[in-house]
Amino acid sequence: MEPAALPSRPLQPWCSPVTEQLSFSDLGAADPTTEPFWRACVQGRLTVQRCMACGGHQFYPRPFCLSCEATTLEWVDASGAGTIYSITTVRIPVSDDLPPPYLLALVDLDEGPRLLTNIVAPSAQIGDRVAVAWRQRAGLPPLPVFTLADE
Repeated sequence: MEPAALPSRPLQPWCSPVTEQLSFSDLGAADPTTEPFWRACVQGRLTVQRCMACGGHQFYPRPFCLSCEATTLEWVDASGAGTIYSITTVRIPVSDDLPPPYLLALVDLDEGPRLLTNIVAPSAQIGDRVAVAWRQRAGLPPLPVFTLADE
C-alpha cells in the first residue's frame, strides 16, 4: 500500500520565501505579514491592505480580510491624510527616543482604517485634519507620524 499523497496547496500570502536578502523581519522590526508595510515606509509611502474580494481597507496588517475573511489582500498606497479621532498628551517617559510630553492619537485615515500614531505639533484636537510625516530611526525603517494639515 502506498502512502497517501499530501494535498498540494498554494503558498499563503503571509508565508515569506527564503531569500538571501536581509529583511526587516531578520532585524526584529517586522514579521512576514508586516514586511511589505515597512519596505514601503523606507520609500516614504504609507500603505494599507485592501481586500481584492470586497474592496475593504485595513490596518494593522493581517493575513485575512476583517470584513469578509478572504485571503486575497494587496498593498495599496494610502493618501496619508486623515482626521484625529482621539488624542491625549503623554507625560510619562516610556522610551529615550520619545521624551515627554508628546501627543498620541488615533487617526482615521481617509481610506478607512484607524491608526495609532504620534502627532508632531505643539497641540491638536479631535477633528483636526492631519497628514503623514516620517520619523527617522537609526537602523530601522522610518515610522509614520502625523502633522497638522495645512487647510
